[in-house]
Amino acid sequence: MKSCESMVELRGPWLPSAGFLLLLPFLLLLLLPAVPAHHRASYKPVIVVHGLFDSSYSFRHLLEYINETHPGTVVTVLDLFDGRESLRPLWEQVQGFREAVAPIMAKAPQGVHLICYSQGGLVCRALLSVMDEHNVDSFISLSSPQMGQYGDTDYLKWLFPTSMRSNLYRICYSPWGQEFSICNYWHDPHHDDLYLNASSFLALINGERDHPNATAWRKNFLRVGRLVLIGGPDDGVITPWQSSFFGFYDANETVLEMEEQLVYLRDSFGLKTLLARGAIVRCPMAGIAHTAWHSNRTLYETCIEPWLS
Repeated sequence: MKSCESMVELRGPWLPSAGFLLLLPFLLLLLLPAVPAHHRASYKPVIVVHGLFDSSYSFRHLLEYINETHPGTVVTVLDLFDGRESLRPLWEQVQGFREAVAPIMAKAPQGVHLICYSQGGLVCRALLSVMDEHNVDSFISLSSPQMGQYGDTDYLKWLFPTSMRSNLYRICYSPWGQEFSICNYWHDPHHDDLYLNASSFLALINGERDHPNATAWRKNFLRVGRLVLIGGPDDGVITPWQSSFFGFYDANETVLEMEEQLVYLRDSFGLKTLLARGAIVRCPMAGIAHTAWHSNRTLYETCIEPWLS
């Protein structure tokens, strides 16, 4: 009988079999520590559009939150129409922002997320309407007057010091007034006929006035994966605050919710269709002032972070 030593000598140096070599990479993977799901994920790029009199600096906290919770996410805070330039007509701003977001979308075949604050939410909604091939997964409207504004604010008092909301229609519903962004979404419930005839922006993107692009714009808007609406009763600027959720005053200044608005009932630009497919998320938050929406950590974790896939 051969001893163990002699058997080793006869076989020579041990070499792994071909089958073992094929299995080796899989065995090594089993030995590696598991990578958390949020690190394995490839997050879609985020595009941020600021509001009236803002700049990219206003969103430093939001940028920090995204980087912390979704590391590796490419976040672009667009630095266009800052400060007083944000008073430029909204269609002019839409064109500028369109040129800025198009290349970002082109490099993101899986889609992008839009976070759009205050007046920027209207700019973004217009972008969704006019861009035939946009690939927006989540459009997050952050305290934006989506159905318009009808309230005396510090901004208005600075811009039109001799006017109040009751007579501002005389300015805003003139060709001269429509050269100011604020007037592009000024919505006086007591002069609805003037609003429909004079509004060069809001009445058009709402589909409240007939125009040749209405069908195409509605189709484009419905390409969005999800519409996230954020706002609250302590905003202090958006008036009525329910405008952030497509609610607005009737002629008696009673707030009608989104489902009671004609633009919803007629599905003029796609709201009813989006709600029917479960693509509208409403996230009301109390206790947040208008200038704090993009820096409040609880708001971010509750209403924004869950939709940044």
